[in-house]
Amino acid sequence: MSTSTRHLLGLKDLDEKSAREILTLAARYKTERKTISWKPLAGQTWALIFTKSSTRTRVSFEVGVRELGGNALFLNGNDLQLGRGEPIADTARVLGRMVHGAIIRTFAQDDVEQFARYAEIPTINALTDDEHPCQILADIQTIEEKLGPITGRKVTFIGDCACNVARSWVYAADMLKFQLTLAGPEGYLSPVTNSFVTQTHDVKEAARDADVLYTDVWVSMGLEAEKAKRQAIFQGYQINHDLLKVAKKHALVLHCLPAYRDQEISEKIFEERARDIFDQAENRLHAQKGIMHWLTEPPVA
Repeated sequence: MSTSTRHLLGLKDLDEKSAREILTLAARYKTERKTISWKPLAGQTWALIFTKSSTRTRVSFEVGVRELGGNALFLNGNDLQLGRGEPIADTARVLGRMVHGAIIRTFAQDDVEQFARYAEIPTINALTDDEHPCQILADIQTIEEKLGPITGRKVTFIGDCACNVARSWVYAADMLKFQLTLAGPEGYLSPVTNSFVTQTHDVKEAARDADVLYTDVWVSMGLEAEKAKRQAIFQGYQINHDLLKVAKKHALVLHCLPAYRDQEISEKIFEERARDIFDQAENRLHAQKGIMHWLTEPPVA
């Protein structure tokens, strides 16, 4: 792998300086969307390799690549020899000679890391079972737009704390120095932690004095066979009015979508906070443009 090639494979190895560069770019891409002239991907073709289906990730990346001046080539698992057993290293070495960057949404974190190693082109983790870094950078952009700097704030994640989104929040807390509280049932707490993270089964205590209440689906993609079991286990781990009463008065409610009303979030709260939640969804576009710019160009002063 070329030592000069940048990747975003997760938040685990991203430092604060790099995260701040990405967030600064994301903010400019949002505020100046109609007038900005930057085209860092001009003349480039970026491959979107998705073995997991998507709405927000696919649309935001395809639009983002085009707005940065590039061409987006969408490839699902059935479009590639990967679906017939070709090693990821061989696919990477072929695509690395033909496209300029890769955006990968798949199951295994190791597949993304292998691709980056062998393709030697900028590679983005658009979701794996281990991490969802693009989502969390967009979430942080949203929080800072509405509340100011995240450093020193309290973010509370409620639900399946062993999922990829929660794990990326753990790494983000260490990187940007904010307090993260994870609230989930027995057997569903995060396998990774650090000095900025508290874990508990007590959802109300977790929400106390929180600046942000955040949740995700109870049944992640690929775990559909566990639906009935999980719906029973996660009862009580819902963002609702009772929980909001113990959070700070200004507390944001965020959801990375899709949302299942009256499961992880009540219908009433979802609709009351829909503006913030869909601002959060929109910020996937701007944050990912910031990421792609950061991967391919020096930071803009």
